[in-house]
Amino acid sequence: MTWPRWLRWAPHVLVVLGACTLAATGAELLARILAIAHAAALVVALRRPLAAFWLSMAFVAGIVTLHPPTHDNQVWVWSVHAGVLLLVALRNALPSTVVAAVLSGLLAVVLKLAGRGIGDWGIVGFAAVLFAAAVLAGATVRGRRETRARLTEQIAATAHERALGTVLKERTRIARELHDVVAHHMSVISIQADAAPYRVENPPRELVAEFAAIRANAREGLTELRSLLGVLRSEESGAGAAPQVPQPTLDRLDDLLDTVRAAGLRVTADLAGTRRPLPPGVELSAYRIVQEALSNALRHSPGAPADVRISYTGAALGLRVLSGAPTRTPESSPGAGHGVLGMRERAAMFGGELTAGPTPDGGYEVTALLPVPPDRRPGPTAVRD
Repeated sequence: MTWPRWLRWAPHVLVVLGACTLAATGAELLARILAIAHAAALVVALRRPLAAFWLSMAFVAGIVTLHPPTHDNQVWVWSVHAGVLLLVALRNALPSTVVAAVLSGLLAVVLKLAGRGIGDWGIVGFAAVLFAAAVLAGATVRGRRETRARLTEQIAATAHERALGTVLKERTRIARELHDVVAHHMSVISIQADAAPYRVENPPRELVAEFAAIRANAREGLTELRSLLGVLRSEESGAGAAPQVPQPTLDRLDDLLDTVRAAGLRVTADLAGTRRPLPPGVELSAYRIVQEALSNALRHSPGAPADVRISYTGAALGLRVLSGAPTRTPESSPGAGHGVLGMRERAAMFGGELTAGPTPDGGYEVTALLPVPPDRRPGPTAVRD
């Protein structure tokens, strides 16, 4: 059951207490033994409901035959059996439970027709009503439990699908942006290879042929790249392709900060280490991570300051965006709310790590570490004041 841990055994304890109460019926020794044995079927039904049902059926027939209940205890034997039926209904499908109830009613009718001391037909009718009530109550509880379980599974599946859709959307966006970066560099290679022979007087034919091959390979690769990934650009615009614009890098971080300041976010920036050019993909992902983190600060921490720290280390780029506790209640905003997934995708694309979570003072912190391959890392250049 979905109760708190300390309450999960409460139904079992109640069944055992009820069995002990029903077992106290009967003054004679044989009656007390039969009462205890029959009440024990309730405890058995906690684990083996169908076996407990047949055991209770046998006890009902045996008790009525060997020691018919007195006028004051005529309802007792049927109450125990109805309790077993309730536990059967909680653990088994409705058709099986209905069959068990029908068999119980037939047993009461057969015993009455056989002249056993089970009371008048009013007792038989009461037993039938008791059986029907037990089955109805058990089936209702079981149905609600199954509905709740299916709803929980559906909610989990929907959340998983939504998260997966967000990841795929972010990957598509990353692929589109990298397509622009790679296409730019391939175009530059093609142009440089085409112009290189004219920079040297009387270049050897072998050199001209080699540059021509480089240019041809670059153009072929660019054509294939556009054929494979160019369609990504039109997914958001529908009929036509989206306009091609340069993808942002950390050089445009000041513009980003000015934008969020204009939107009302008090943000400061700090640079650690020596700024240097990085691979375009790393620059783009770093910019997008900072952009998403600041957007989340605007939405979820209104009135709180934010701090951006960028650290250039020997083999990696470190990012940290820290926002304070909100000073007013955030407004509800549309969207799936999976921005952190997108940031993690960008970090994982380069073998990096990203962590995000609340801070002890009620704020929120996003930290990322993006490795920079040594063979692609250009030499450092001094930061200009």
